[in-house]
Amino acid sequence: MSRLSLLLAREAALAWGRGGGPLVSVGFYAGVGTLVPLAIGPEPQRLAAVAPGIAWVALALASLLSLERLFERDYEDGALDLLALSPTPLELTCAIKCFGQWLATGAPLALAAPVAAIALGAPPSLAPLVFACALAGGLAFSFVGGIGAALSLGARRGGLLTAVIVLPLFVPPVIFGGGALDAFAGGLAWQPGFALLGAYALAAVALGPLAMAAACRNALS
Repeated sequence: MSRLSLLLAREAALAWGRGGGPLVSVGFYAGVGTLVPLAIGPEPQRLAAVAPGIAWVALALASLLSLERLFERDYEDGALDLLALSPTPLELTCAIKCFGQWLATGAPLALAAPVAAIALGAPPSLAPLVFACALAGGLAFSFVGGIGAALSLGARRGGLLTAVIVLPLFVPPVIFGGGALDAFAGGLAWQPGFALLGAYALAAVALGPLAMAAACRNALS
């Protein structure tokens, strides 16, 4: 097995075992989906109107739960120093860490997203697009969230600082994904919103590791 495959397997295993793995995020997602009807009322028409937006907001907030320890554990036990000194570029290491995080938490959340949206009153025909948007949005959340996790290394209340940093950066994918779902539900062209969501995710994958590596080197210096 290659060095990169071993690193990906390590990060996925750590993400699964970090604070309960995806079960905490999926449980939080289900909790939000359960509380929303209690807050706004059980009327099907009202729930159907807000289902895509609520599902996206819940997805963004659930993605935050596992970001705090993305780099912190390796920083505390010295593994991050070894990763920075390894032959693998630190930028590639950061990308693999975020990809492993996405596999462990983003993919399960994407599987739960259509179920939550339908439970809130969205039509079943919307489920494939909800799943596709959640996959792309989860990838963007993982890589953008990695930037916040790297910038908060060594800081007190790192989880709160990570949330403050990344929540404004979560706004574009929420807008693009929610817009695509609303357009599809209304019979309008949904492709532009989905294309913008995909472009944002690709930009996060391309540029996020550069920012993460720089922040990690700054924390280690």
